[in-house]
Amino acid sequence: MSGISDEVAVVYRIAAACLAYPGDEFNAALAAFDTITASMRHPAAGPLREFLTGTMSLSEAAHTTLYVDTFDFTNKHSLYLSWWTDGDTRNRGAALVGFKDHYRAHGFDFDDSELPDFLPAVLEFSALSRTNALLIEHRPALELLRIALAEKDNAYAQVLAAVCATLPGASPKDRAAARAMARSGPPRESVGLEPYGHLGMLPLLTGDRR
Repeated sequence: MSGISDEVAVVYRIAAACLAYPGDEFNAALAAFDTITASMRHPAAGPLREFLTGTMSLSEAAHTTLYVDTFDFTNKHSLYLSWWTDGDTRNRGAALVGFKDHYRAHGFDFDDSELPDFLPAVLEFSALSRTNALLIEHRPALELLRIALAEKDNAYAQVLAAVCATLPGASPKDRAAARAMARSGPPRESVGLEPYGHLGMLPLLTGDRR
C-alpha cells in the first residue's frame, strides 16, 4: 500500500523515535511529540500519546532502564521483524536482503550499523517513502510483538498498538490469531538468538528524503 496520509507518516516518525534507544534528542522532543499527537484525529494517536504521557512522568534514568529491560535482554520482545517469522534460519538471511532491496527500490541506502529489519528503521523508512508496504508484509511480527508486550503490561505495547492501528483490518486478539497471519508458519521462540542491543541511533537511512 502506498500514499499514506501525513498523519500516519507522523505516527511512524514518532513511533520510530519511541522505539529507538532513548537519548537527549528524544528527551528534547518528548513534549513536542505529546503536543502533536494531542491534535491528531487518527486512532493511532491515542495509544501513542498514552505512551508519551507515561514516559514524561519518568526520569531519564527510569526511561532508559525500561527500554533496556524491555528490549536488550530478551528476544521475546525483539525489534527485529524477521526474527518473529524466520528465527535463526537461512530464510532470515534472505529476508534481510529483501529489506535492503526494498529500501534501494525507493532510493534509500541502509546504514549497516543496524540490521535492516530493525523496527525503528522500518518505521522511519515508511514515513519518508510514504509507503507502509513493509509494515503490512510483516504485520504478523508487529502483532506478535504487540501481544508479547501487552501480556507483560509493558508501556511499549502502546507504541505497537499505534503502529498496528495504521494498518488495514482489525488486529488479532491473541498469539494464535497473529500466527495464523504469517505465511511462513509460527515463529520459533526457542532459537536462542543473542540480543542485538542498541547499535546506533536514527537516522539509519540515506538517500531520497522526501
